[in-house]
Amino acid sequence: MDKRYILIKPKDTEKSAKLRVNFNRYVFIVHPDANKPEIKAAVEDLFDVKVKSVSVVRIRPRTKKRGVTVVHKKGYKKAYITLAKGESINMFEGA
Repeated sequence: MDKRYILIKPKDTEKSAKLRVNFNRYVFIVHPDANKPEIKAAVEDLFDVKVKSVSVVRIRPRTKKRGVTVVHKKGYKKAYITLAKGESINMFEGA
């Protein structure tokens, strides 16, 4: 799989901001078929950093009721990237 298509977008929430500040962990939404070595290689190549570990979580699709209508939320795959000590991704510095 091409490294440009593995990382879909960063997940920037309050929880991910706390992880980034306290534990040097970054959260990305990734391609559903990507595995840990591919994700690690993509982050190291695209951001020029040293990755310490990768954890992957699958968020399952959900159905919610809003009154009479039924809303379907898509599932996705999320990766927690822990960087080596002293490393950071500059994309998040301005946030």
